[in-house]
Amino acid sequence: MKVHVLGPGCAKCTQLTETVTAAAKELGIDCEIEKVADFNQIMSFGVMMTPGLVVNGEVKAVGRVPSLEEVKSMLK
Repeated sequence: MKVHVLGPGCAKCTQLTETVTAAAKELGIDCEIEKVADFNQIMSFGVMMTPGLVVNGEVKAVGRVPSLEEVKSMLK
């Protein structure tokens, strides 16, 4: 599973990365988490607000940090 966390490295982006890591660990999922800070790359996903969460190429969340439970459901 490939997960992209989109954002320039702000506090919310860091929080989202931590939440995704915790969710994957709780679910026992092996996933590759890639942080994307380049705005051109972020916009290539169609995302205009950060943080953004992309799972296997599908945008799951934009402009907010989903809860741990939300992220877990997105990774299933």
